[in-house]
Amino acid sequence: MASILASELITNPDGSVFHLHLLPEELGDKVILVGDPGRVDMVAAHFDRVETRKSNREFHSVTGSYGGQRMTVLSTGIGPDNIDIVMNELDALANIDWATKEVKEERRALDIVRIGTSGSVQAEVGVGRYVVSEKHLGCDGVLRFYGGHERVCDTKLEDAFIAHCGWTPLAARPYAVDADAELVRLLDDGGRTVCGITLTAVGFYAPQGRVLRLPLAMPGVNERIASFRHEGHRVVNYEMEGAAIAGLAALMGHRATTVCLIIANRATGEAMADYHAEMEGMVRYVLKRLSNREKTGNK
Repeated sequence: MASILASELITNPDGSVFHLHLLPEELGDKVILVGDPGRVDMVAAHFDRVETRKSNREFHSVTGSYGGQRMTVLSTGIGPDNIDIVMNELDALANIDWATKEVKEERRALDIVRIGTSGSVQAEVGVGRYVVSEKHLGCDGVLRFYGGHERVCDTKLEDAFIAHCGWTPLAARPYAVDADAELVRLLDDGGRTVCGITLTAVGFYAPQGRVLRLPLAMPGVNERIASFRHEGHRVVNYEMEGAAIAGLAALMGHRATTVCLIIANRATGEAMADYHAEMEGMVRYVLKRLSNREKTGNK
């Protein structure tokens, strides 16, 4: 097996991976991804023990343990382009031999949960609810750059969404991927949580149907998104990272899903100005649920 060239897997002088500045032994089996670097310490404050702290650009991380489970919390910054960096470097840390730069024969599967804020497109899914993504629709195009993406994509769902929403062919073709079903079951309590399709946008304004000074290329798209139904599933919310996480995880052999706090309802115009206490509550909820999962080990 050929070694991966230094130009393809760049490392720092201390041997850590280029952007995340982590060494393989500093990565937990369970990874919590947050967009905001300031949210890393919010999550890590609940850890029973802290091992390492690393920081580079928008990528801040803490590895420690919670409830007997070794975890890493890592900030990604905003957007799917950063997710391409994060997912590839996490997988490299888990599944490439750092001494030989060869892919390991025995693969390590990570549990990856993104925690974030989101906007609901369904009037009855109000602010303060937790959305657990059971499916993702990615409008960012990241997954299309990877060979084999068709084996994890639901083309029937994609085609139905494109037709129903009048999706412009000039934008990236949406890709539909499933979250890990076991993680979804673990994180859904059937009460405060709601499950559904999460739409990952490539931006915050026009890509999510917002109008300031510039018009939309697809006027009325949010209403069409909200009314979309496919085999009992509906789009519940918008965010900006989940589909790239779920899609790359599926290709790489990891398990992933997203849990979002609804802080705005696009259908009703309602918004939560101060959501920090609610986010603290969701962090505690996810940590408790995730720590109850039996340690999976390597696969």
